[in-house]
Amino acid sequence: MNYANDHIRNVLIAGHGGAGKTSLAEALLFTAKSTDRLGRVEDGNTVCDYDPEEAKRRASLSLAVAPVEYDGVKINLIDTPGLFDFELGLHEGIRAAESVLITVSGRSGLTVGAQKAYKLALKHGKSRMIYISKIDAEHADFYKVFEELKAEFGPSICPVVVPIEQAGGRVFVNLIESKAYSYVNGTAREVPMPKYGHREDGLIEAMREAVAETDDALMEKFFEGEPFTQEELTEGVRVGVKTGAITPVLCGCSTALAGTDMVLRYIKKLLPSAARGAGCVAADRDGNEVEIACEAKDPLCAYVFKTVADPFVGKMSYVKVVSGTLKADSPVVNSRTGEPERMGKLVFVKGKKQTDAAEIGAGDIGAITKLPAAQTGDTLCAPGRVVSLPRPEFPRPTLSMAIKVKQKGDESKISGALQRLMEEDPTLGYAVNTETVQQVISGLGEQHLDVVCAKLKSKFGVEVSLTEPRIAYRESIRKKCKAQGRHKKQTGGHGQFGDVWIEFEPTDEGEFVFAENVFGGSVPKNYFPAVEKGLQEAVRHGVLAGYPVVGLKATLLDGSYHPVDSSEMAFKMAAKLAYKAALPEAGPVLLEPIGNLMATVPGDVLGDIMGEVTKRRGRVLGMHPAEDGQQTLEADVPVSEMHDFTTYLRQLTQGRGSFVFEFTRYEPLPSNLEPKVIEEAKKFIDMKAVSYTHLRAHETRHDLVCRLLLEKKKKKYSVTLLH
Repeated sequence: MNYANDHIRNVLIAGHGGAGKTSLAEALLFTAKSTDRLGRVEDGNTVCDYDPEEAKRRASLSLAVAPVEYDGVKINLIDTPGLFDFELGLHEGIRAAESVLITVSGRSGLTVGAQKAYKLALKHGKSRMIYISKIDAEHADFYKVFEELKAEFGPSICPVVVPIEQAGGRVFVNLIESKAYSYVNGTAREVPMPKYGHREDGLIEAMREAVAETDDALMEKFFEGEPFTQEELTEGVRVGVKTGAITPVLCGCSTALAGTDMVLRYIKKLLPSAARGAGCVAADRDGNEVEIACEAKDPLCAYVFKTVADPFVGKMSYVKVVSGTLKADSPVVNSRTGEPERMGKLVFVKGKKQTDAAEIGAGDIGAITKLPAAQTGDTLCAPGRVVSLPRPEFPRPTLSMAIKVKQKGDESKISGALQRLMEEDPTLGYAVNTETVQQVISGLGEQHLDVVCAKLKSKFGVEVSLTEPRIAYRESIRKKCKAQGRHKKQTGGHGQFGDVWIEFEPTDEGEFVFAENVFGGSVPKNYFPAVEKGLQEAVRHGVLAGYPVVGLKATLLDGSYHPVDSSEMAFKMAAKLAYKAALPEAGPVLLEPIGNLMATVPGDVLGDIMGEVTKRRGRVLGMHPAEDGQQTLEADVPVSEMHDFTTYLRQLTQGRGSFVFEFTRYEPLPSNLEPKVIEEAKKFIDMKAVSYTHLRAHETRHDLVCRLLLEKKKKKYSVTLLH
């Protein structure tokens, strides 16, 4: 059934891991009779946690959409993960919703996940509602949590439904209606209003004051001490929610279906419809701003907020129709590519269940199957009005691990499988490092990469393990040195002769600089390129551990030649001999990669971060204030010391901290660490030393790297030592 945009509510359910988001979504679905059974996260049978990995881990790992039809209104529930390793879902869903329903555990209280969700809602201008869950849990304390909310988020916090314990059991008091309800087996029963104590009187007064702030007439009535009518309270809270002045607070026990009916009621009554909140600002082809109103009669504008690329189901793009009406035969242009998109089937999605749709109206959410070129963040438009909605900002990967394939022959499957996973997960990165001969994946944390490995096995049949990636070191020299390279070989016919004197010295002009200062024609000019080429090949492998040599200047000074036996190959070999003779005497040194760290953390842990950076051989460069009272620390830290920094920072800050780390330059490795690096380098091969003659027919360089990783164990090639 299609709904008008003023009868649609798009609600993102967010909060900390374990706060009860999926249980709330399940309870709302069951209460509205959208499902015929109440699933449980512990049993792995909820509508939103339908992926086998979610059922196995008892936690949400990706965004899920579950529409609810309630009292003539369609509510699109968007359930998001609370684990920080999977916060992609929160960033995907925030663009598709007009409101954010933040779940806070009545037992655990206000946690980092709830704070992040609240701040993200503020950043994107979304209306907010808070649901305090697990009121029936041992040690749950609604009023303590409510005071935490007031202290953190200020006077916008407005109580709407509160629990009161009395002799006959717990009742839920609706402060707007001035009615009390008890629940038996999920069924609400109105009971007499309990007598208010001092605390409850304060809650009612807090609600009246918040409502009075939304309207001058209500403010005057408030100061005169007149009571508000139920309609005035409802309208006042609704207006305050739309402007952001009020954040209503409700409570309940999702697994017992207590209070969930009032959550549905106030989602409908208090949260803005798509007609009021789905409009936005886009940019046309010239970059000019264009107001997009959520109107069915306007040209089509739809936003792709999530992509699913399953090898069994196929590709599916979740879309929010901002304006117009999306039909299967609609002409659609992808504003990113400028090319028409070939539409597949339109469906409405409830967890993993799909229902065919003739059209998706303005303000509604659905999915398109087999949309080949579309990516998450794309805008689909009518050809007559091509606009681009702002692209989303996703968290950047911070933890990298090297993949090791367990089954021989699976190397060629890895790249294609990860490309499919990256289509649906923009926070996942993948690269083949031919220098360290490793395939490296990057993600938001250990759990994130662990789930990626599980999906590679279950969906693509590739079993892998993860190891710490190797570091790409470099070598250089510290002093000037001159050496002779003389290549002389006599065979039956023409011999080989080349003789050069080359001076090597450190330089800041580049990785490798070649110059010549030859007088008198001792080395003919036509052999200069051969000398340079020989040196370029030689610097690929240093004399300490076989790493590439950088910051080296080589000047050809003198030499000799034979009019018959000299050749380009002979002078190329002579240059390499000079290189091998000179570098051990030129003070060779290992260089390690250094990165720039920008860590944003709460001020109370700044000292701990500074100490940790120093412990990791880093240098603190400075600090400056960041948003929300946090501090940003800037430092230079060796790349080799940063592998587990993601885990450390998350544990120290409880998920509040974040960082960006980017490679900047190479610096000398402390001499006491050189033996360990050199020893490690002896265990691995230099794939660059393997000639391209090893390439088989139709084999790419990437395929060669993967194949030789296996053949390395058989010692099929003689290799140069390198990390």
